[in-house]
Amino acid sequence: MRLTDEILKSKYGVSEQALKIGREAQAQCASAFSQIEETAEFNQLKVLEAFRQCRLAPNHFSPSYGYGYSDAGREKLEELFALVFNAPKAIVRPQIASGTHALALTLYGLLGRGDKLIYASGRPYDTLEEIIGASEESKGSLKELGVEFEAIPCENGLEYELIGQICAEQKPALVAFQRSRGYALRPSLCCGQLKKAFEIVRAASPESIIMVDNCYGEFVEECEPIELGADIIAGSLIKNPGGGLAPTGGYIAGRADLIERIGYRLTSPGIGLEVGSYAASYLPFFQGLFLAPHVVGQALKGAVFASNVYSRLGYRVSPLPGEKRGCIIQSLGFNTAQELIAFCQDVQRVSPVESHVLPEPWDMPGYQDQVIMAAGAFIQGASIELSADAPIRPPYTAYMQGGLVWEQVKAAVLKHISGLKAD
Repeated sequence: MRLTDEILKSKYGVSEQALKIGREAQAQCASAFSQIEETAEFNQLKVLEAFRQCRLAPNHFSPSYGYGYSDAGREKLEELFALVFNAPKAIVRPQIASGTHALALTLYGLLGRGDKLIYASGRPYDTLEEIIGASEESKGSLKELGVEFEAIPCENGLEYELIGQICAEQKPALVAFQRSRGYALRPSLCCGQLKKAFEIVRAASPESIIMVDNCYGEFVEECEPIELGADIIAGSLIKNPGGGLAPTGGYIAGRADLIERIGYRLTSPGIGLEVGSYAASYLPFFQGLFLAPHVVGQALKGAVFASNVYSRLGYRVSPLPGEKRGCIIQSLGFNTAQELIAFCQDVQRVSPVESHVLPEPWDMPGYQDQVIMAAGAFIQGASIELSADAPIRPPYTAYMQGGLVWEQVKAAVLKHISGLKAD
């Protein structure tokens, strides 16, 4: 018996049957793993070259204080992100609390009274609902400011013809695309789909700003949305581009004139991006970005493996094992709330942090339903680390993402299916 099998059996309660399923699934994943590794190598070299061009030096790791005027580390980090994402300019700040915060800054910075916001990828992620004003109880929303909102259905993928028609008729100020599925059942959006949609929007309404919620999608493919024609992108540093090391923060990248406007929202008009100190070292932000392509590859391997295993057992999975992926999220459909909760709890049990704690559903701010989150992570909320979360509502779908090392994902999956077989 292999030593790893013995450890999985004795320390993690993995059954012999689960090990057999895991071996078969892993063998089936060989081709997908090879493609993931090829993409990771491409993106790793791209990031390395960006670091070389930026002439990064140890002095850029130093903290700053007070207003943060001429903060060399902050300025170099923003230069680097702009280069990596092929954008004229970027905002990269630890003061941005989350991906939702980065998106809110973008929307509030670019939209005003009388403007129309179109989400071409269906209704946005739950935490965006209150920002837009889709929730009746939303306070301080875009709706209160006089911004109109419409979502184009996307259950079966982007509705290209409808997107073109609505953009031609309404000439929206901003057309948004959410790259990941969020808590929706639709597939994530791949680069080819985004490129086609951008071309349609540009032809129908040339003045519309094209924005992409890039959360969970960075480095999954060999291109990024700005290269495909997007004007502005936003995301979180405790997801893909932080590589599991960034302790907090978010980023926004795109056209220089748009970044300037968003900068005034970040601080204040007349000040913009000239201030913003950080009293800790910038080193983990730089190092996290450097590691990000490899870490994303690890997360993708875990997702493909999980998809293969659970599809073998008859569960609903999306994407399917052989499907093209636009983000790191893997959805797994369970039959009951209890099954859903049990899966998230097993993910928590195979975590490096708080493995002794069992997550329970709770009323999480920004969500309409109770949510359970398995997140035994070094960085609180870092979904580039192995995590699984779900709203407690039919069809009882868990959304698994992350994995700094794919071996952890494998152990969590095998532990969980061992319990299923025992039942």
